[in-house]
Amino acid sequence: MPETTPRIAELKDHVGHTVTIRGWVTHLRSSGKVAFAVVRDGTGVMQAVFVKSAVPAETWERFKELTLETSVFVTGEAKAEPRAPGGYEILVTGLTIFGPSPIDYPIQPKEHGVDFLLDNRHFWLRSPRQRAIFAVRNEIEQAIHDFFYQRGFLRVDTPILTAAIGERSGLFSTEYFDEGNAYLAQTGQLYGEAAAAAFGKIYTFGPTFRAEKSKTRRHLTEFWMIEPEVAWNDSADNMRLQEDFVSFLVQRCLERRAAELAELERDTAPLERVQPPFHRVQYTDAVSILQQKGSAIVWGDDLGAEDEALLVADYDRPVFVMNYPKEAKAFYMKENPEDPRTVLCDDCLAPEGYGEIIGGSQREDDYEKLIHRIREEGLPEAAYDWYLDLRKYGTFVHSGFGLGLERTVAWICGLKHIRETSAFPRMMSRLRP
Repeated sequence: MPETTPRIAELKDHVGHTVTIRGWVTHLRSSGKVAFAVVRDGTGVMQAVFVKSAVPAETWERFKELTLETSVFVTGEAKAEPRAPGGYEILVTGLTIFGPSPIDYPIQPKEHGVDFLLDNRHFWLRSPRQRAIFAVRNEIEQAIHDFFYQRGFLRVDTPILTAAIGERSGLFSTEYFDEGNAYLAQTGQLYGEAAAAAFGKIYTFGPTFRAEKSKTRRHLTEFWMIEPEVAWNDSADNMRLQEDFVSFLVQRCLERRAAELAELERDTAPLERVQPPFHRVQYTDAVSILQQKGSAIVWGDDLGAEDEALLVADYDRPVFVMNYPKEAKAFYMKENPEDPRTVLCDDCLAPEGYGEIIGGSQREDDYEKLIHRIREEGLPEAAYDWYLDLRKYGTFVHSGFGLGLERTVAWICGLKHIRETSAFPRMMSRLRP
C-alpha cells in the first residue's frame, strides 16, 4: 500500500503500513536514544517513536526543535500499541515541521484559573476535555436532526432580527433602517407557529439571545435552541414528544459517545435511567412539596434554580412541572380551562440538580384571549398583527417547546458550568475572544 495520510482515528485500518499523520504536538520526552512525541489531530492522539539509531541524523536533530503545539507531518509505520496514548504509535522515518510554536505557549501542563482559560479559549479548545465536550455536543446536534427527520418534521429557519418579542427577559436591540428598533431573537417560536399552520410539524434550530444580567452557571447571553411546533398537539401530546425527544438524545450519547463521557468522568448511571415516562407534578403540588422542604416559595412565584434542584432530588429521571400561574409565564400560553389562574405549560427539569432544560406549552388559540394578554403585558399590538392573524384565519390547537442546547450538553456531560458547552461563550462580562 502506498503512503497515506489518514486521520488518527483511522489508524486501526493502516497497521503495518507507512502513513503520514498531520497534527500538533501535545507531549515530548526523550531518553537520549529513544524519543517520543504525542500528536493530536482532532480525532484522537497517537505516539510518534523516534529511535536514534534508526532515523536519519537530521530527523533526530529536528525532534529537538519540537515544542508544545508545533504542527508537524510525521511519517512512519503504524503499529497497534495498547500502552501508547490512543493505543497506536508510529515508528518514525520522517518528520516535517510545518508550523513552529514558541516555547511560551500560554496553556501549559499545569493548573490554570477559569478566567485565564476563557481569555485563551482559542487554545483551551485544543485540550482533550474540550474535545470530548464538543464531540458530545456534535452528537446531540446530529441526533436532534435525526429525531425530527425520522418523524416527518420540516425544519424551518426563522429570523434572528425581529420586531416582535416572545419572552419577558432582556432584549438586545439595534436600529433597523427606517423601521425603528429591531431585536435579536429570543425565540423562533412565534414564527414557528405560523410555519406549523402551513406544514403541520416543524422545528427551528438556531441562535437565540437574552440580555439578562445573570451570572449563574446556567446562563449565557447567546445560546442555541431547538423549538418544535406541532399542529393539533395539546399539552399532554407536547409532553410526550418532549420525553421521547430527551430520551432519544441521552441514549444516542450513551451508545455513540461512551469514550468521551469516560474522558469527562461522567457517571452514566443516572443517564441510563432517562426513559419515558417522565414524572409529572402540578405546579401547585410542587409549591407544597418545596415549602415542606423549607423553601420560601409562595404560590405565584416562578421556580428558581435552588427550588428546581430541591424538587428533583426525590426523582430518578426528569420531571415535568405543569400548569404554572399565568403571571409567571409568557403571554402566548393557553389558559387552563380547569383553573383560569394558570396556563397549560410545562418545564422539563433534568435530574442531578441541572434544572430546566425545556420550557413548553399549548398556545393560546383564542383571538380575544390572546389580544387581551398582549394588552395586559403592555406589548405593541402592531408588532403582533401577523401573529394575531393566525387566530383569525383558521385557528387551531397547537403546542411546542424550546430545548436549550447548551444546558442539555452540560447535563449529559456532567459539567458544573454551561460556559464550557459553547466554543466561544458569551456572558455578561465576556465578548472576547
